[in-house]
Amino acid sequence: MGFAKMFFNVILFLTASMVSTTALSQSFPNRPLTMMIGFNAGGSTDLQARVLAPILAEILGQPVNILHMPGAGGSVSTAMLANSKEGGYVFQYGLSTPFVMSPLVTQTSYDATSFRYVAGVTLDQLAFVTGGSSPFVDWEGFVAYAKQNPDLVYATQNQFDRLIINRIAKKEGISLRIVPTTGGAGMAPLVLSGDALLAFSGGTHSVYTEKGQMRVLASLTSSRLAYYPSAPTLRELGYDVSMNPIRVAAVPSNTRDEEVAILAAAFEKAAQHPRFIAVTEKTIKMPVVFMDEPTLKDLFSRQVAKYQRLLNEAN
Repeated sequence: MGFAKMFFNVILFLTASMVSTTALSQSFPNRPLTMMIGFNAGGSTDLQARVLAPILAEILGQPVNILHMPGAGGSVSTAMLANSKEGGYVFQYGLSTPFVMSPLVTQTSYDATSFRYVAGVTLDQLAFVTGGSSPFVDWEGFVAYAKQNPDLVYATQNQFDRLIINRIAKKEGISLRIVPTTGGAGMAPLVLSGDALLAFSGGTHSVYTEKGQMRVLASLTSSRLAYYPSAPTLRELGYDVSMNPIRVAAVPSNTRDEEVAILAAAFEKAAQHPRFIAVTEKTIKMPVVFMDEPTLKDLFSRQVAKYQRLLNEAN
């Protein structure tokens, strides 16, 4: 973490050193922006970001560069963002999970109040998935197979999906071998090869389901997935748990109101752009929405309380 933080600060220093005092006094933005992604390239967040960055650049009149900083389910990038002094020039795009869940399950240098939430533009469609050639085709089949074949590999992406699968495994009396990944790009090869028979997916599965390379077994959200309505929710399956993350743009809490407002307007316009709608609804199969800062602040406050209760029950 120390080296990564130092590396990140060096990048920011070199970028800032090329900006003249006159340019800094001009209105925001007057120089390139950086969009931080907390996962490796190749996952669903990256697919969105590669379309979103040029759209935002067109709207803001400045380049928007993508910086991948994977680790700890997005928490490495989030911790760096919390320490950034760049205001709106450096923002994170991706799941809200690192903001509202990670501080509850692990020691972090930030909490949900360490940021301002510029905009939410996508409802995440979290799922448990398996490979197209796995020996079961639905959740009931997985449970039955797991009881007969202990220590199946489960590919995890964050602390909270591990909490959920451990809770399920305890209830069902099954044992799993949990293998961590750094995002959808790390999860997919394990599932496609059959090395992992169950995995958490934040959306990367959508690239593979149409070709039959992956199957969605269950929805982790409180309702059925918009593009996989046949997959039951965990609550429908008898597990009193759900996750409802939003794909958000966030900046450090000390970012100026003017910068937040300009970024929010840009994201609201970008969410209506045909290219963004296409990659979101057709490629990664997630609903496009727009949520402003007050809405997100209220939502995340309620989610933190909900997830804390879930953790208390697990202890």
